[in-house]
Amino acid sequence: MDLLNTLVDKGLRRELPTRDEALAVLATSDDDLLDVVAAAGKVRRHWFGRRVKLNYLVNLKSGLCPEDCSYCSQRLGSEAGILKYTWLKPDQASDAAAAGVAGGAKRVCLVASGRGPTDRDVDRVSETIRTIKEKNEGVEVCACLGLLSDGQAERLREAGADAYNHNLNTSEATYGDITTTHTYADRVDTVNKAHAAGLSACSGLIAGMGETDEDLVDVVFSLRELDPDSVPVNFLIPFEGTPLGKEWNLTPQRCLRILAMTRFVCPDVEVRIAGGREVHLRTMQPLALHLANSIFLGDYLTSEGQAGKADLEMIADAGFEVEGTDQVTLPEHRAAGGCHDGGGVCGSGGDGARGSDAASQTASQAGPQVAAPAGEPRTDLVAVRRRGAGTDLAPNA
Repeated sequence: MDLLNTLVDKGLRRELPTRDEALAVLATSDDDLLDVVAAAGKVRRHWFGRRVKLNYLVNLKSGLCPEDCSYCSQRLGSEAGILKYTWLKPDQASDAAAAGVAGGAKRVCLVASGRGPTDRDVDRVSETIRTIKEKNEGVEVCACLGLLSDGQAERLREAGADAYNHNLNTSEATYGDITTTHTYADRVDTVNKAHAAGLSACSGLIAGMGETDEDLVDVVFSLRELDPDSVPVNFLIPFEGTPLGKEWNLTPQRCLRILAMTRFVCPDVEVRIAGGREVHLRTMQPLALHLANSIFLGDYLTSEGQAGKADLEMIADAGFEVEGTDQVTLPEHRAAGGCHDGGGVCGSGGDGARGSDAASQTASQAGPQVAAPAGEPRTDLVAVRRRGAGTDLAPNA
């Protein structure tokens, strides 16, 4: 397929695809899916080999959030029966992190519900970061605390944080349909604050909220422009008791196409399969490793993931290897900080406004853009986390 040859060539050069090319990936048929995976896999292996980075979530403070994000089980007014607890003490958080590190995690992600941290919260998290670093040599720590105020990113960096996560989640045009208590611009501002403080920026999306192909391309192109080092791709976990609890818009095939499109647009970035992979990719998860070079190990913030042992077996069986703490995740040009030029198109000669002939032809053959067929609801796969942080039970790592 001319489209895929073009995209592989661009991915190896870090050149930005056109919007038409990205849309054409999402419009490919199931008959062409393995060809799409193979093509994106060439780009993934070029920049990251067969390494898989493991990340581990520690939910520092769960539930009772004042924001109204429609996808979130911790939102204001959520009726989901999730765990609710206030801040973990630094030693408790460190013990939770140690379980993930013992399971092979290279990065620990410290997350807290809420609009954003107070200065006292930053002090608390800073102490937690220092405690984790003292007890776990070589581990990376990423903080995810919501919207940052001036100076807070710098304080987290001084405490030893390596990265900061704040997802765009969806396109700017549809953001107001998902959340009303803060804006898309607020999120962009926080990612830029992380960049400016010298933190490795982590920002991604959530697929499956009823968005169009154009929305998905918009948000991934926006992420490319923001130039984060890592892009988590979440697949909506429809929690009962949330506004999106009945949204089952994904199939395993669509998830793979979304991951492939993200890889083509962000070729040299850590693409992470995040929440919802067990729910929506299911038995197709090993194929997704050919597209993404990073996953979360074990459970998520408020939902259960598959057993950490099963994750490790899946990686080995698929012919991949777990990335060690002595290995550098990012390609040399990114790890050295040389790609953060603010334009997000390092080494790019692409023009996102004009479609190539191959992409235009593929898109026209696919016909008008229509909503993807909804996936079969698998409510049996949505399980509330009842172990790990905030409980007396051992974590799933």
